[in-house]
Amino acid sequence: MPLKDVYIRNLEHRTHRSGWLRAAVLGVNDGLVSTASLMIGVAAAQASTNAIVTAGFAGIAAGAMSMAAGEYVSVSSQTDIEDADRKIEAGHLAVDPEGELEELAEIYVARGLPKELALQVAKEMHDHDALAAHLRDELGQHHKTRARPTQAAVASAAAFTLGGLIPMLGMFAPTPNGRTTTIVAITLIGLVIAGITGAKIAGTGALRPTARILLGGSLAMLVTAGIGQLVHVTIS
Repeated sequence: MPLKDVYIRNLEHRTHRSGWLRAAVLGVNDGLVSTASLMIGVAAAQASTNAIVTAGFAGIAAGAMSMAAGEYVSVSSQTDIEDADRKIEAGHLAVDPEGELEELAEIYVARGLPKELALQVAKEMHDHDALAAHLRDELGQHHKTRARPTQAAVASAAAFTLGGLIPMLGMFAPTPNGRTTTIVAITLIGLVIAGITGAKIAGTGALRPTARILLGGSLAMLVTAGIGQLVHVTIS
């Protein structure tokens, strides 16, 4: 098969998108839900327009930085584990290369190759790049799915900011009483778009992920509005 065709076929797969896609979907969903919930909760407590807007922008800034830091720390931990496994496997290869060769052959046998062919393939893999072969076939590490902390942090923060700005559009409603309804409506529309977009990028059906996002976002806004109303009544 020509290299161009191989490249095009590889573009059809979505595995290489898993790192930043997960962070982006989580970020935009959190941005929508947390910012809308915060604004609705403050509005339910009968706060002023300035207070609601301030809460919204403060929530976006704090949430984006929190998401970025959280993603970076979390994915960095995964990178540390991958690096530790790499060192361990390199040590095993240095101490017992024959045993590691046999182990790799057994992996191929378990996947359906005859013993003789599995050993031949394992030898070829060892001659080419033994460490890469063990990381890929024994531990499941691959350069396309390798953890990338900075990429995840940037994707998460950017997506959170984008998602958080959408509920802010509700403040342009003509009447104060209509702002909460507008914020909810705009947020629900944003959640639908986020669900469909995420599903399209991932190459899956849109109904189930969109329904999950809508259900979770609606519940979060409902609970926050209830708490804001309760706090207002209690203080009053």
